[in-house]
Amino acid sequence: MLILTRKEGESIRIGDNITVKIVAMDNKHVKIGIEAPRNVSVNREEIYQKIQTENLAAASVHETESMQNIADLLKSGASEGKKNPFASLFGKKD
Repeated sequence: MLILTRKEGESIRIGDNITVKIVAMDNKHVKIGIEAPRNVSVNREEIYQKIQTENLAAASVHETESMQNIADLLKSGASEGKKNPFASLFGKKD
């Protein structure tokens, strides 16, 4: 970890397009301003962790549901004598 000392009003540059500026300081807090492109996500650590947890939960639910939906389609097609709708994806011919 790089540790830098800055005074109020001073800045730190990250790459060519991100600036972190010390806006105000008191005994217990530092206010910082961050200038970054819109495509760069800037979050407090606790918010970032919450987003990651929610994304992981959402991805695993959809993956499980999707796999079950595919399995159900394959089972129903086979039991009804239908062509496998996924055969072309795997290079198989019915």
